Amino acid sequence: MSEFRADTSTTVASPLTVARLLELPDLAAGAPEVLSGTDCLDAPVRWVHIVDTENTGALLEGGELVLTTGSVFRHSHDQARSFFDDLERAGVAGVVVELVGSDGAFDAEARRRVGSAAVGRTLPVVVLHRRTRFVRVTQAAHRLLIGEQIARLESARRVHEVFTGLSLEGADEQRIVDTTAELLGTAVVLEDAAHRVLAFNAAGGSVDALLAEWTASAGGEGRAAPGAETGDPQPVRLQTPVGVSGRRWGRLVVPDAGSGTEAAAHVLERAGQAVTLARMAAQNRRDLLQQARTGFVQELMDEALTDPRPALARAEALGMRSAPVYLPFVVQLEPVPGEDPTGLQLRERAALDAMSAAARTLRLPALAGGLRSGSFAVLLGLRSADDVDGRLGDLLERAGRLLDGGGAGAGEERPVPWIVGVGPAADSLSGAAPGLEESVRIVEVVATMEVRRRPFYRFADVRLRGVLSALREDARMRAFAGAELGGLIAAEGPEVIGFLRVLLESGGNKAAAARRSHLSRPALYARIARIESALGVSLEDAESRLAVHVALLWLEVGGRVDGSR
Repeated sequence: MSEFRADTSTTVASPLTVARLLELPDLAAGAPEVLSGTDCLDAPVRWVHIVDTENTGALLEGGELVLTTGSVFRHSHDQARSFFDDLERAGVAGVVVELVGSDGAFDAEARRRVGSAAVGRTLPVVVLHRRTRFVRVTQAAHRLLIGEQIARLESARRVHEVFTGLSLEGADEQRIVDTTAELLGTAVVLEDAAHRVLAFNAAGGSVDALLAEWTASAGGEGRAAPGAETGDPQPVRLQTPVGVSGRRWGRLVVPDAGSGTEAAAHVLERAGQAVTLARMAAQNRRDLLQQARTGFVQELMDEALTDPRPALARAEALGMRSAPVYLPFVVQLEPVPGEDPTGLQLRERAALDAMSAAARTLRLPALAGGLRSGSFAVLLGLRSADDVDGRLGDLLERAGRLLDGGGAGAGEERPVPWIVGVGPAADSLSGAAPGLEESVRIVEVVATMEVRRRPFYRFADVRLRGVLSALREDARMRAFAGAELGGLIAAEGPEVIGFLRVLLESGGNKAAAARRSHLSRPALYARIARIESALGVSLEDAESRLAVHVALLWLEVGGRVDGSR
């Protein structure tokens, strides 16, 4: 589809005002004199009426320009004041009074009475010094008003076409912002809910000046509007929310809409709808793509795709470039106390997006797919196997910074948000896929370790726990652990396992175990005696401690005795 280009002819002309009507040839020929309401001459006019009767306010709806010869009030100050009061209550835009006598001469005495009745009013009161054909004035004014309404409808149609075309072409947020700035001829900013700038167009103005307000907001400082300190007129600021109702995620802002506020508001509203649709469409595309990638990764792990060539073709169709080496790894998020499933799902999606964005920045081919809740698998393409650790470290570091918004500075410690298990690299996707299963076991084992200092772990890093994890479904290990710990669990209950773990990690040192358990020596000795009686062995014996400790580690990495962990 050819690129859609906005037509800047959608801009609506300024509305018809009292001041513009006074410039009509027929009114200008009447030598208009403004008696009051000079500051309100820019009031928009909705219609023009000829009135020469009293108590006409009830017949008006507001916004009209009233034309009158003043025949019912020109001879009395009080009647003139009552007439103007009635029109002000009706909300008319202005009143034009022709003060010409039957002889064609200007009535100066009537001008004095009307002038005194107009003193102090915000309502524009204008007197005409010469005879004026009101019918011709109304005809000219109504032609302008109807033309303006048609222009507004035409502009609304064109604005609709512009943004509909952008939506159909899948335009992103930046392109929509650019088009909006072009239509309005002024700067436009797309910000998120925290006032961070997502996209902007300065419309030829100073970028620094435009973004100064948002820079101040990001620093926690307030910023006065331009002109606030000098007393100059402040700009007209417009904004419209973006996002569906109940899930607003940002705003589209025009810092200075100028004089065409109504037209700009319409364009901005339509642009906000287009941005919302663009984000929803992009989200849907990402969701569908991610579902496809997850399904593909699952097929690889299930060994449904063992032929390297079809597997590579599928990966390339999903957007992953080929590479000489493929590294499998699994990311499991660290738990957050009290977190609900929805929160975990959102964190997982954010982590997956950060990992994908980091891979794009580093120009590393990558394909990720979800596993169980809170974890996902990644197949990373590398140029060679020489610097696997360095490239993986760079990727995880950058992804971590993206995830926390760059909060930590260079060289500053930050809590690792995840556990990463890495499998062996291979020269094909299907060859690397079995490493994902190994990576899953590694993160499960690492999750049981109290101290974790590495950015990622391999099987060799988890040592005995890794071996026991690989044997957690082994019937012989189950029999061994049952023989070592079954009697203790049956006699003392599972809660005794915690104390036994402390004792074994202390190497059988009773003083150290007492300090860690906060037990007195007599209480400690009594508990050890009960445990040894249930186990049927002495924990003074190194080999017995080793056997019990291996059985305990097997339980910790997922083994089960008699159906209970």
